[in-house]
Amino acid sequence: MTNQGLAMRGHVHGTKDAKRVAIGSSVGAVIETYDFIGFGTAAALYFGTAFFPSDNAVTGTLAAFATLGVGFAARPLGGILGGHLGDKVGRKPVLVASLVLMGLSTFAIGLLPTFSQVGMLAPTLLVLIRIIQGLAFGAEWGGAILMSYEHAPWKKKGKYTGIVQAGFPIGLLLANVVFLYSVNLDGDWAWRVPFLASLLLVFIGLLIRSKVPESPVFEEVKSSGDISRSPIIEVIRDDWRNILRGIGLRVAETAGYAVSITYMISYLHDSGLADKTQTLFALCIAAAIGIFATMFWGSLTDKIGRRPLYLISTGFAVLFGIPMFLLVNTGLFFLIIATVVISYAVCQNSLAGVQGAWFPELFQAKTRSSGASLAYQISAMVSGFTPFITTLLFVAFGWVGPALLFSLYGAIGLWAALVTRETWGKNERRLADEAEQATPAHKIQA
Repeated sequence: MTNQGLAMRGHVHGTKDAKRVAIGSSVGAVIETYDFIGFGTAAALYFGTAFFPSDNAVTGTLAAFATLGVGFAARPLGGILGGHLGDKVGRKPVLVASLVLMGLSTFAIGLLPTFSQVGMLAPTLLVLIRIIQGLAFGAEWGGAILMSYEHAPWKKKGKYTGIVQAGFPIGLLLANVVFLYSVNLDGDWAWRVPFLASLLLVFIGLLIRSKVPESPVFEEVKSSGDISRSPIIEVIRDDWRNILRGIGLRVAETAGYAVSITYMISYLHDSGLADKTQTLFALCIAAAIGIFATMFWGSLTDKIGRRPLYLISTGFAVLFGIPMFLLVNTGLFFLIIATVVISYAVCQNSLAGVQGAWFPELFQAKTRSSGASLAYQISAMVSGFTPFITTLLFVAFGWVGPALLFSLYGAIGLWAALVTRETWGKNERRLADEAEQATPAHKIQA
């Protein structure tokens, strides 16, 4: 990266609001993940019966997972809209709007009538609300990550964006703790309560995000008159290769998660390897560990670079597919917990920890929101329908099918890492050291 490229990172020592912005962005990620991931848990455990009743349990599960995928399919459009607005009007407005839309749509799911009450209207409404969720979640990530990235010190971009990325396991933990409690409630309340409870989180998130200042990098771009007239078209025209690379990088993480966590929940339950309570408990442990793991992996990239960690983690994922299912197939609960922890805290969190800093660094500041959001959210379409595809593979080939699919996703990520440039190598770290020494922190804060 050139000196000019380093300059566009923002202030050498970061802004005085860097920590507050990272926490504020993370809180939003917590809430939106609670909402979005909660749907995946409900689809695996409840929605097949509530909205898609069938004499064949697999058929109901497939329909529920297809609805899960619809939300992921809508995320690229949300990423396009959110990325465009983030580059045109600022990162902060997108954060607030996406949070409100996500919260209201999730609350609405908790109010939906079931198939037994209104027939086909129930799954129709569920799909519609799921699309709205996907749009909101698609717009969320780019704004949250860029706000933290552009406020953070040069040498701690991975650490600060890792805080934002850690919001996702926090949201996962909260969602599954609530589901773990609600599993004992009568009837439909077991899945309604988690969705209704999200409204309280939205109010808390809005209070925090309303006090977060706008990105200094966006303000600099705006004041210089360098705001792109059509950031989406410009980034596709000039940076389409990085968008494709980002999609490959992201598939290993998000689609791998769809196999090892989202589908695994259903697999453990349907195969009689673990009941609902045990499955949710294992996922809660993994999520709790994942909070600290994600921040650790993000900080590690500040020391060794973005690319090396991605190569190691995706290489491990390629090898872990078959052992992952062999371990859970023992039916031993402690091995099930260990497998879920490795799948999440190592295979998924390590990649998420890298993405927070690596993705923004692949694009110019004036089209960064659009480019990073496109790469991040287009891959969501693959992950969204992965549980559906994985279920079909299981029907055709048994557990070997899902295991090999997980390894394939790891291989795609490995290939993408090999062809993507390092943005924080030894030269960049040396230049950052020199810039930091030449610019005392007290001058930046003055």
